[in-house]
Amino acid sequence: MPSETINRSRRRLLGGAAATIAAAELGLVPPAHAQTGKGEGAAFGPLKEVDANLLRVGYLEAGNPSGPAALLLHGWPYDIHSFAEVVPLLAAAGYRVIVPYLRGYGTTRFLAGDTVRNGQQAALAVDIIALMDALAIRQAVLAGFDWGARTACIVAALWPERCKALVSVSGYLIGNQEAGKKPLPPQAELAWWYQFYFATSRGRAGYEANRTEFARLIWRTASPRWQFDDATFARSAAALDNPDHVSIVIHNYRWRLGLADGERRYDPLEARLAETPKIGVPTITLEGDANGAPHPDPAAYAKQFSGPYAHRTISGGIGHNLPQEAPQAFAQAVVDVDAL
Repeated sequence: MPSETINRSRRRLLGGAAATIAAAELGLVPPAHAQTGKGEGAAFGPLKEVDANLLRVGYLEAGNPSGPAALLLHGWPYDIHSFAEVVPLLAAAGYRVIVPYLRGYGTTRFLAGDTVRNGQQAALAVDIIALMDALAIRQAVLAGFDWGARTACIVAALWPERCKALVSVSGYLIGNQEAGKKPLPPQAELAWWYQFYFATSRGRAGYEANRTEFARLIWRTASPRWQFDDATFARSAAALDNPDHVSIVIHNYRWRLGLADGERRYDPLEARLAETPKIGVPTITLEGDANGAPHPDPAAYAKQFSGPYAHRTISGGIGHNLPQEAPQAFAQAVVDVDAL
C-alpha cells in the first residue's frame, strides 16, 4: 500500500493554499468556509463511471492516482457533495480520493432492468467491494456517515483485508432484522418516525411525491444548528431524482423492520452480521455535539472495536451530516486513522 506517498509534513491538516489549489483542480469554487463547514461552493466537476457487478457506478475521483485510496461514503438523504470540502483536503494530502454515489442516488444505475431494487445493508457493502475491484483498489481507508458509515463498518467487519482503516460517524452501525423488530422506548421510537412512515403505502407515495421537501425536513431536524443555504441543498437534492431512489430507500427501511425480504444471495453475509462482529481495523468514530438524528451513545459501541480505536466528539453545533458541517475534522480523522 503506497502510504508513503502522503506528505507527512501535512499530518496536521492542510493549509488553505493547498486546499484551494486542489479545489480548483476539481472544478470547485475555492472553499471560503473550509473551517466552518457551511457547505458553500459549486458542484463537483465531471464525474466518472465504471461497471461494478450489478451497477454502473457514478463517482468522483480526485488526488494522486498512485496515492493511498480513501473511499468516502454518503448517507440518506444526502449525496457526494457532503464531502465537497473534504475531498480537496485529502487530495492535497496525497490521497487517491473516491466518492461514489450509492445505489439509488445520482448517476449510479442498475445495469439490468430486472435486478431487484434492494436496499438491505449487505447489498450496499457488496457494491463497495465490487467498486474497489473494478477500480483495482486492493485496500482503502473507508470513511462515511449514515448509510455510508454502516456500509463502511460492514466492509471493515467482513472484509478487513480490504479496509486499511475506518472513520465512522456515529460509531458501530451494523444492524440485523431481529434487533430491528424490538420496540424502543417511546422517545426513541419518535426519532424514527420516518422509518414507520415508510412502512406504509402512504409513506411510499408521500416520499415519491415529496422527496425534496422530505429531504429538506430531514436535513433540518438532523442538523438543527447547520445554516445551509438553498444552493447547497439543491445540489444534493438533485441526486434523489435517480429512478431507483424511492425503491431503494423504502426497501432499506422496511428491511430493517423485517417488513421486506432481502435477497437469498446475501443471507450468509446477514447471518454473520447478525452476530454483531467486532471490527479489528484501526478506527476513529466521530459524533457531532448537535446530532438531531437517532444515534447510539459512544460508550455503548466502543467495545465493538477491537483494534486501535479513538472516539472524537466534534463541538460547535455539528449535526448529522458531519463531513459537510465539519470538513476539517472529518478529513483530519481520515489522515489520523491511517497512521494508527
